[in-house]
Amino acid sequence: MATLNAIGIVVSDMKKALAFYRLLGLEIPEPAEGEDHVGITLPGGMQLMWDTEELIKSFDPDWTRPNGTRVGLAFECASPDEVNALHAHAVAAGYESHKAPWDAFWGQRYAQLRDPDGTSVDLFAAL
Repeated sequence: MATLNAIGIVVSDMKKALAFYRLLGLEIPEPAEGEDHVGITLPGGMQLMWDTEELIKSFDPDWTRPNGTRVGLAFECASPDEVNALHAHAVAAGYESHKAPWDAFWGQRYAQLRDPDGTSVDLFAAL
């Protein structure tokens, strides 16, 4: 039986993408100049990887950027106040807010951002 081991995100600008995810607290090493693939191992062993569009096209020449969000990531925060603060910090840094923080009916403080390529990134904490 196969085991899910990695989540990959295709990015148009590696530097901008990694800056966004670092702002959210991920410890991502600085890649070598021109690096087309960067990956980290998250707690629990899951890998999170970023690949440039150019790398994907090198082995799949017919690849085109999909329309709409295909993958969403969610970051758990320690408190509702941290959701508010991290969302505000990301917006102040120039990143797009999709939905400002709100108290969701399922019992969490929730907010939604978009990374530089439009990937949905949620922030949440228990109320």
